[in-house]
Amino acid sequence: MSTFALFFGNRGFFPETLIGSARRELTAALETRGYQTLTMDAGATPNGAVESVADGRKYAAFLAENRGRFDGVILCLPNFGDETGAIAALEDAGVPILIQAYPDEPGKMGFTSRRDAFCGKFSIMDVFCQYGLPFTTFKPHTVSPAGATFAEHVDRFAGVCRVANGMKRMTVGAIGARTTAFKTVRFDELTLQRCGITVEALDLAEVLLRVRDVRKGADAYARKAERLAAYTAWDGVPADAFERLVKLGVVLDELIAEYGMDAVALRCWLELEKELKIAPCVLLSEINDRGIPAACELDVCNAVAMRALSLASGRPATCLDWNNNYGQDPDKCILFHCGPVPQALMAGKGRIVDHPMFAKALGAGSGYGCNVGRIASGPMTFASAKTQDGRLVCYLDEGVFTDDPIDDDFFGCAGVARIDRLQDKLETIGHAGYRHHVGVTAGHVRAAVREAFGTYLRYDRTEL
Repeated sequence: MSTFALFFGNRGFFPETLIGSARRELTAALETRGYQTLTMDAGATPNGAVESVADGRKYAAFLAENRGRFDGVILCLPNFGDETGAIAALEDAGVPILIQAYPDEPGKMGFTSRRDAFCGKFSIMDVFCQYGLPFTTFKPHTVSPAGATFAEHVDRFAGVCRVANGMKRMTVGAIGARTTAFKTVRFDELTLQRCGITVEALDLAEVLLRVRDVRKGADAYARKAERLAAYTAWDGVPADAFERLVKLGVVLDELIAEYGMDAVALRCWLELEKELKIAPCVLLSEINDRGIPAACELDVCNAVAMRALSLASGRPATCLDWNNNYGQDPDKCILFHCGPVPQALMAGKGRIVDHPMFAKALGAGSGYGCNVGRIASGPMTFASAKTQDGRLVCYLDEGVFTDDPIDDDFFGCAGVARIDRLQDKLETIGHAGYRHHVGVTAGHVRAAVREAFGTYLRYDRTEL
């Protein structure tokens, strides 16, 4: 769970007794939900709050001493807070900041008990904007830490912190060159680097050479074989095909570890099918299941989008195709791919088959590794990314996977998605030049990703 540094603001002529109760209430509310807190000693400043620039500098030193131990700051306003003190305290915080203001209560509006945090929140926001210091707020404008609404706010803010901090510096492995036919996955590596995203490009020839060097009796081979054997059903898969998949899995794991990859995009055809007679779909599925976003068809930009979704949801993500209409329902479609869907997002255990596309193109037995199954029903969030004119641009929305049936002979792993105003959104996606892929994770986390993308990472966004 996330750790938050707690900041308490005050103006000296407001009721200081409210600071002590706020320190207790906010800490208890966060710890009840499993979050950890860091709080400057109450005796370090008057009333345990920041009331001046001098107090703010003390708080800034407190954050500097604890750098790396907190994921975000919660700026709590028990009453009207000092704006310049807050700037001095948080200008170099380097993490997301949530501004929370206490509500006033009927019957407590006299000078000794009135908070005026409603007004004070505007003042803090105003000055932060003047200094260019990004911050987060949620509706309603004032909320008590003791209520259910604040619990929703802090859970969402934790997602914002995971995305903003996790995407600030990340490494994507581009394993293999883009196949000529797939101009849809072209991207600008320098644009990604300006966003803090490093691309480590590796030739597929190195992968094939490493596969040949993997020994069947090695510990890494044994561990991977055990993991894959239990991961999905292998009935009818030749032993030598399983062996080659295990070896390729060992190599991919080695590369991920060696280069510190936070996400992966793999050139998945046709060389692997020609040289090794396997399709790596199930390997991408298993990598995704471990929380390392793994996109097929060398889609680096959607590997980036998948990482954001996974960080926000705390669950795996997957790369899918916008693939089929669903009968005559304008708000439903089939999202599909050959098998990179992680087990955590599937309705049941998958089964490995010879990939029918490669069997047709290269002959039977050329593509064992396609993981057939069904995506589990439930709420989902989807996103895609591209580089354009020196900017990283994304779209983001939510929908639901339904229990609607799909034909039994539909290969790969698929689900029926219901998305409000789907036809309008498909028009927007197509005319904006996005690819046919989309990243998906379970749960509705659009608000957290949107806030992190726009406020802290400064990605451009296409509104659907």
